[in-house]
Amino acid sequence: MPGHDIIVVGASAGGVEALTKLVAALPENLPAVIFIVVHISRHAKSFLPDILNRKTLLPVAHATESEEIVQGHIYVAPPDYHLLVKRGYVRLVYGPKENGCRPAVDPLFRTAAKAYGRRVVGVVLSGVLDDGTVGLMDVKRLGGVAIVQDPDDALFSGMPKSAIKHVDVDHILPLSSIASTLVRLAHEPVTEEGATTMSSENEIEIEPDVVELNGVAMREREFGTPASLACPDCGGMLYYQLKFPFDK
Repeated sequence: MPGHDIIVVGASAGGVEALTKLVAALPENLPAVIFIVVHISRHAKSFLPDILNRKTLLPVAHATESEEIVQGHIYVAPPDYHLLVKRGYVRLVYGPKENGCRPAVDPLFRTAAKAYGRRVVGVVLSGVLDDGTVGLMDVKRLGGVAIVQDPDDALFSGMPKSAIKHVDVDHILPLSSIASTLVRLAHEPVTEEGATTMSSENEIEIEPDVVELNGVAMREREFGTPASLACPDCGGMLYYQLKFPFDK
């Protein structure tokens, strides 16, 4: 049986520092694959793979469109593209921003949860505001494990605090304890019914995520009551959301 071998990590401000320490503590033979989203300007050049490669023996690189997922690798979202996890491969999409960001953490978390269910571990590290919270909800809802950096240990506590407030988090840990927990979970068999394999030709492809839909597909779906307003970023229709994810 596979372990919790699909690890998705989200960070923002202070995230590079946290990630360098995290990957440095991971073993070369980690039986898992790691996907990382760190908020970055669309006009910036990302040196994160280079930085992390100097700290770990695990191969780190920017993900490429339709790239096959290989165990023991670390995939980083490039600037201005959402990184999505499918069964056996990744997607890069220039979809609408989420939480004001592209790449955003939530699309990574929710697509991984949809594709791999109980095998997913979601990790929220240092950052401001609340990106990653709703995605971590999806990880938990579909049987995965939620880990959040202790806010008192993070350079910026906004994202960890939001996740802890709204999600039934499994582990609140200082950065120094996260790597060992990931190693343990990666070796812990996922035996519950419904766990999927890393790639299977017999699996039916999950439906596209909202950030993958083009304008025509968006118009064919009902997302709520039209607000008669357009998104200033992409020009798409906006909808009223009658019940927010955090509402009781």
